[in-house]
Amino acid sequence: MKIKRQKIAKKTLSFYKYNFNFREPFQILIDGTFCQAALKNKIQIKEQMPKYLMGEVQLCTTNCALKELESLGKELVGAKIILQRYQVRKCQHLKSPVPASECLLSMLETTNPHHYFVATQDFKLTTGLKKIAGVPLLYIILNTIVLDKPSQSSLDRVQAAQLGELVSLAQQQNLHTMKEEQGIIKKDADRRGKKRKRKPHNPNPLSCLKKKKKKGPTPPLKKIEPGQKRSRSRHKKHKIQGESHVAQP
Repeated sequence: MKIKRQKIAKKTLSFYKYNFNFREPFQILIDGTFCQAALKNKIQIKEQMPKYLMGEVQLCTTNCALKELESLGKELVGAKIILQRYQVRKCQHLKSPVPASECLLSMLETTNPHHYFVATQDFKLTTGLKKIAGVPLLYIILNTIVLDKPSQSSLDRVQAAQLGELVSLAQQQNLHTMKEEQGIIKKDADRRGKKRKRKPHNPNPLSCLKKKKKKGPTPPLKKIEPGQKRSRSRHKKHKIQGESHVAQP
């Protein structure tokens, strides 16, 4: 069962690596609900998370998540102690803390630019995460850490990218101007604008031949009266100059 889970996790990780450019070390945002579930099920997050994801990880949280555990009282002291061991990332709510679910969603923005994983047991937060493309979700079930399959929004985003629907006309124009500035398109344009110089070739030998003189019109045939014989025309042979005469005996 453990080998099967890791195969599924490996396949899901490949999806995020290939389509959303996730790289190690994986940054994992953790809230108090996940720490409480790990404490209850005796899961060592710091040890088991790298093994499950088969790579180096950075465990982190926010100030709002810590403040939320403090406000909930002594029942969640253990979860608070675990969460305090992780890196605290800066959020936008230092002066006025908000619920952890709201804070973690704001850290992801609309496109998850920092490539965060999110580890939570909060249903409200999970529902909000599935609306954002490219956010891997981790949760605990049956004493094990589970990487959820890609959400429908992530699948739709990948499909749209494959079909080329994400690049608008404005973005295409910006790309075109950027290529011109870098000189990528300019070279092609210069090549198209310049006319190719033809190399000098030898003249056509047929055009160098002397023109033949046109023959005059053929004389009309003489009319032969009845009873008169047709005279044959004999062509005189011209003697070749320098030819020796043969002596007669």
